[in-house]
Amino acid sequence: MSETQDSLIDFPCDFPIKVFGVAQQGFAQAMAEAVQLHAPDFSAASIEMRASSGVKYLSLTCTVHVTSREQLDDIYRTLSGHPMVKMVL
Repeated sequence: MSETQDSLIDFPCDFPIKVFGVAQQGFAQAMAEAVQLHAPDFSAASIEMRASSGVKYLSLTCTVHVTSREQLDDIYRTLSGHPMVKMVL
């Protein structure tokens, strides 16, 4: 089976990934570096940030240009395993 039949996503594409963590110094930079391990062309300047109402948590939307399911899975695994991350969507 081809990759396009295995996935509902047509690659390559720009894919938004939401990352949630405790608001702390260096969180956005650490997430940008984690994404850049698998997508070197990702720009940290494109990250959208939103703080929770109590400002305890931070939500980042990282829109990444992905070229394959494998690359997307690698990004999710790296982000999900990061100690600063609470959840990845």
